[in-house]
Amino acid sequence: MAQSLCFLLICFSLAVVRGYDIYRCPTELKESEREDCHPEPGASEWACHSRGCEWCEAETAGVPWCFHNTNPMECPTGVSNKDDCLVGETSPSAAKCVNKDACSYCPDETTSDPWCFYHVRDECKADTTMEFERIDCHSDVETVTKSSCENRGCIWCPTSTDNVPWCYFPDNYRTFVITGQVNTAKGSRVTLSYQGTNNVHSVPVDYLTVDVEYQTDTRLRVKIYDTDSVRYEVPLAIESPSTKASSPEYSITFGDSPNFYFKVTRNSNSEIMFDSSLSGFTFEDQFIQIATRLQQGSYLYGFGETEHHSLHHDMNWKKYSQWSRDNPPDGNINIYGVHPYYTVVNGGKTHGVLILNSNAQDVELSPLPYINFRTIGGILDFYFFLGPTPENVVSQYTEAVGRPYLPPYWSLGFQLCRYGYNSLQSLRTTVDRMRSYSIPFDVQYGDIDYMDQQRDFTYDPINYAGLPAYVDTLHDSYRMKYIIILDPCIDSTVSNYPAFDEGHTANIWVMNNGAPASAKVWPPGTCYFPDYFLDATQDWWTKQCTDFHDVIDYDGLWIDMNEPANFVHGTEEGCPDNSLNNPPYKPSTLGSVLAEKTTCPDSTQDNGKQLHYDVHSLYGWSQAKQTVPAMRAALNGKRGISISRSTYPGIGQWAGHWLGDNWSRWSNLAYSIIGSLEFNMFGIPYIGADICGFNEDSNEELCQRWMQLGAFYTFSRNHNGLGWREQDPAVWGPEVARVSRESLEIRYTLLPYLYTLFYHSHNNGSTVMRPLFHEFLSDENTMTIHEQFLWGPAFMISPVLTQGTTHVNAYFPNTKWYDYYTGIAEPTRGSYTILSAPMDYIPLHVRGGYILPTQESAVTTFYSRQNPMGLIVALDDEGWAEGDLFWDEGDTPETIEDGYYYYATFIADRSSLSTSVLIDNYRGVDYLVWGSIKVYGVESTGYVTVNGAPASFSFNGATQVLEITDIHIGITTPLNIYW
Repeated sequence: MAQSLCFLLICFSLAVVRGYDIYRCPTELKESEREDCHPEPGASEWACHSRGCEWCEAETAGVPWCFHNTNPMECPTGVSNKDDCLVGETSPSAAKCVNKDACSYCPDETTSDPWCFYHVRDECKADTTMEFERIDCHSDVETVTKSSCENRGCIWCPTSTDNVPWCYFPDNYRTFVITGQVNTAKGSRVTLSYQGTNNVHSVPVDYLTVDVEYQTDTRLRVKIYDTDSVRYEVPLAIESPSTKASSPEYSITFGDSPNFYFKVTRNSNSEIMFDSSLSGFTFEDQFIQIATRLQQGSYLYGFGETEHHSLHHDMNWKKYSQWSRDNPPDGNINIYGVHPYYTVVNGGKTHGVLILNSNAQDVELSPLPYINFRTIGGILDFYFFLGPTPENVVSQYTEAVGRPYLPPYWSLGFQLCRYGYNSLQSLRTTVDRMRSYSIPFDVQYGDIDYMDQQRDFTYDPINYAGLPAYVDTLHDSYRMKYIIILDPCIDSTVSNYPAFDEGHTANIWVMNNGAPASAKVWPPGTCYFPDYFLDATQDWWTKQCTDFHDVIDYDGLWIDMNEPANFVHGTEEGCPDNSLNNPPYKPSTLGSVLAEKTTCPDSTQDNGKQLHYDVHSLYGWSQAKQTVPAMRAALNGKRGISISRSTYPGIGQWAGHWLGDNWSRWSNLAYSIIGSLEFNMFGIPYIGADICGFNEDSNEELCQRWMQLGAFYTFSRNHNGLGWREQDPAVWGPEVARVSRESLEIRYTLLPYLYTLFYHSHNNGSTVMRPLFHEFLSDENTMTIHEQFLWGPAFMISPVLTQGTTHVNAYFPNTKWYDYYTGIAEPTRGSYTILSAPMDYIPLHVRGGYILPTQESAVTTFYSRQNPMGLIVALDDEGWAEGDLFWDEGDTPETIEDGYYYYATFIADRSSLSTSVLIDNYRGVDYLVWGSIKVYGVESTGYVTVNGAPASFSFNGATQVLEITDIHIGITTPLNIYW
């Protein structure tokens, strides 16, 4: 007993003498990594040590103090510069130190150095790479060690600067050297040989070929591919002329010291638009990487699809992944589409770059600034577009990938949808409610609840009994249109289902391991994905669309869930463990595997010729390509409209897009402008967000403001999801209905201008919704504005985007602007000003120097197209303005290509206006007449004549607005108006 008491006293004395110092915990384990060594009650330091474990207090509640020290503290060696990692910490501890990723811990009472420190190892000093130049060599895992880094031939050099990679490619990193260079008919060819010693993720390619094509004076192609083996190439048909351009506005140079690189330069000002001389160029079987410097002061736009929170990109170590994915927009994650395309503005000039690759990708941005592109398959296929204006770049880009689709005129009207009407009666009630308030309304939708158990090409015979007849009523009595949704996955478990039976007979499915790749989506049973790379699928798709049109007389197709989306990961049986389903490098896409919410990457398409690994992000693209001919066959030659959720470069020639399953939040209201502007830059100008939000309950104020903004999306649709409160503009009562009606009446008044913008977009590739910097490139203030936007060059929209706000801080570029409502000139130029914006008002302005064609509005475009036409003439500082008008039947395909349309131009000066009819090949305009014309900025007048005859007019000298009324002259007759 005495001996035991003595032992305890000695132990207690030792504990008192030694004390417990929380700052001396000898472990590098984070608190979250501790494994409890004394789970039963009564743990103590002595009991813990008696078990051979470590005792350290924890900062976080619930973390064990007694734990297995599987990573004991080892002071780092070779450190000559220690920066305190716990500056300002009032109660420092070892736990706090090791819990910080950037810190090392080493107690040392012999020096005054901090025990917890950022550090730079001496071996780092030999490398000359600046921190912002570092290309991450170990971005595939969260936990990186010195040994794993150096095993890749990379440098391990911790830093105290946030987000800077600690493991990075050295400045002398070497993979490929130039072995030959020759001129070709199209440009030149460079051959490369692998000279590296360390692979990064997979097997290096031995020999590369670089083909350079001077395709046009403003378009350059640089294609880098495996010399010896065929790799996947995106089947987007971009014309490649047989001979090189005669007067290219660019030049390209190559080097290989220490590694292969190339530079693309603009000849006019020697701007280097692409410079891959940064370290890290890699071309392995399943890992390809290349980086380019940007010029200082550059503004970067593009890359998608992600919910970006600014139009121009933050270059502070941002990373975006690209792999089409079914997921609501939610910040920095990959969602429905893939657009490896970007635009750069620098020094008043603009260029664009397409990296034509469809495999899973990462894009990393550095403050240097640089762009680092990584992909896990295919080739590097660059297209450079020289601009030099932003609109030039979009035009050149769409010339390559495909000009935008010309939507039918009716599709520019307001549209309404709800997932969850759940019955024809509910649908009828909604349409009647809208009509009772005379809200302009052209298109009603059927979401998947109209179907019989969510199966394509069916309708619910109980809840939607009578739907075909009601669609006829929409057409014949209301002069409206009806669009249906189609999801790609076809139920395989029901008998006598032609869509499946005929598809199975034709063997059209995406395959996995010799059988159709099973999936689970909306239908109750196992479903299969059609393979839209097959010609047989085109025949099957056309027949299904045509046969169902005989049942329901729909007017357009909404193709959803075509990422393709799947409610199981891979197949119902899972995915085999191989390098396609689990590649050695997985980009930072949402989810732990590429197969999450889609099919297995090792599935095959095109009769086994293609891997889903390569073509996954092309699924929606391939479906849209087959949908247009199928839809037009069903519509008996009408133009129709197709809207696709998943997109890829070039899809704009077949389909529009909406921004997906957004949220009923003020933030999403604002982000919708950014997304819409980006898709215009991507060559998909028919774009909009679900007005009032898809997910969550909307509210009256938010929905009213969103209806005001949504009236100026090019694709204007109110749509919400299952289970959320109704949100059509009529359901909120008279005030929201009034404001929605008035906003949409402005839209309908301006539809001739909007349709003419789409004519130019289809012809020349120009944007329709347009960022301010596209028109005011020399004004640097416009580079970062995304709260306002333009329709074309001449109409500016400045919406309220925040709750409880009745004003807008609007920017006015340095030119003449007029208030749309009053015609009064805006005094602000080249600066911001506060505009009043009460709840029933959205600020709108017309740019001086332009003439906008108009037409009296109506409840549908069928009726508005019969109304008198008008013009808004906005004179600039020199008293000049010009504009044009395109008009055709509105729903006939290829009217532009066939010359079956009307086209007129308008020119005005201080005292006159003249119109010229250049093309008059559509007789549908013969009944259209000019009604009234408004002229803004008229200094004085005492008379007005129209084609030599006195005209009715009013003039306000204070506002300088002239309005000429009751013209009643056909629009095919040229006008000569004097005042």
